[in-house]
Amino acid sequence: MDVALEHFSQTGFHVTTISHIAKHAGISKGLMYNYFKSKEELLAALLERSLTDIYSNFDSNRDGRLSDSEFESFIRKVFNILRGNRKFWKLIYTIMLQPGVYEDLLGTRADSVNVSGVPLKKFSENIMSMMLDYFSRKKEVSGSDYDPVTEMFMFMNTVKGFALTFIMAEELYQGDFYEKMVEELIKRYK
Repeated sequence: MDVALEHFSQTGFHVTTISHIAKHAGISKGLMYNYFKSKEELLAALLERSLTDIYSNFDSNRDGRLSDSEFESFIRKVFNILRGNRKFWKLIYTIMLQPGVYEDLLGTRADSVNVSGVPLKKFSENIMSMMLDYFSRKKEVSGSDYDPVTEMFMFMNTVKGFALTFIMAEELYQGDFYEKMVEELIKRYK
């Protein structure tokens, strides 16, 4: 899978073939097809691995309700995962940003990707529901101008932007700046 990840990222998903991956992995094309029916299935497996790695830390007690401590723990674990395997995540982002890959895999093929054994669409709905519940509970202490939907999307986009910037331009996060950013993210949204 690592060879496929490298080649999808460097050569391009649409150009890379199963034959090319098998050759560089040192296995036969037939053996490759024993594991994956297509390169789309292989990419889905890579995405599954990455999403499961991230979201296995979400709602750790599996009660369907995100507590403040679970929220904080999730943020810390996500950014530890990104920092610990930056190269992997850089390759995943590079592949997903190629024209048509994201739309195809998460649009028309969304049923082919599972996260922790749950179809991606259903998993995403569950995550969004728990996140909205989490931010809705904050309205009680935040006042009448507080909009939980806006706050939830601001949080999600801030996390995505921070993650993407760190993965693609690590040099911007020298010294303890990375940790300061994580702490500030927690402070603002917890």
